[in-house]
Amino acid sequence: MEYTILNNGVKMPMEGFGVFQVRDTAVCQQAVREAIDVGYRLIDTAASYGNEEAVGAAIRSCGVAREDLFITTKLWVADSSYEGAKRAFEDSCRKLGLEYLDLYLLHQPMGDYYGAWRALEELYKEGRIRAIGVCNFYPHVLADFCETVEIMPAVNQVELHPFFQQPKALELMKEYEVQPEAWGPFAEGKHGIFSHPVLTEIGAKYGKSAAQVALRWNVQRGVAVIPKSTHRARMEQNLDIWDFRLTDEDMAAIAPLDIGHSEIVDHFDPNFVRALHGRFAR
Repeated sequence: MEYTILNNGVKMPMEGFGVFQVRDTAVCQQAVREAIDVGYRLIDTAASYGNEEAVGAAIRSCGVAREDLFITTKLWVADSSYEGAKRAFEDSCRKLGLEYLDLYLLHQPMGDYYGAWRALEELYKEGRIRAIGVCNFYPHVLADFCETVEIMPAVNQVELHPFFQQPKALELMKEYEVQPEAWGPFAEGKHGIFSHPVLTEIGAKYGKSAAQVALRWNVQRGVAVIPKSTHRARMEQNLDIWDFRLTDEDMAAIAPLDIGHSEIVDHFDPNFVRALHGRFAR
């Protein structure tokens, strides 16, 4: 495993375990327990995933010391305000059974996210959160945000995979010293990523799968990844990416796969934005 040092000096694993859409309590708890047993130390959840309690139960029973784990959760749009963020943070900590979070993220740049950020800044200064960050902040939003807030976000979790590479977004994050973190590193299975001929051919040189190549490609760009699986064998395979390195030629072969836009979400669609405001409303 490799680590990155965030802009506030906090050490974060470059690979973690995600639990998006793992809503069944027993399945989620077992998956997180197995992920930690396999070797994952970064666990990524969110209030809107509906599984913080299951993640918390797994953390408490995993046998690994709390200080050796890096736990991330996220503030949902319905709580995107100063007071809402304060309440939601305490709610997430209660469900997770934790006194502090390693990373707390604004899930979307929607609602009163500047007010919410002020609440996160205060919680950070109080030592309740080790690092604060954002998700889905496209370059124009991130630039305005970084030019406005007191404390720079440590992480920007966005969609990053071989078919949506976002090079300009990565350049901007580097400029502001914001660590990029990829959600959907497997493009949710689109474009036949697990058997894609370019990725498969590259992987064959190293005895690795197309999925492992996709993850390795991202981390070599400086992007942290949080793959998800409920199958132990896949968890092990996804973590087994630290004993090989792609060449410049390999990276160049993957570059043309970029289609330049998301096929998973459209944050520029007003109907999608309205749906996010209402989907998980409390």
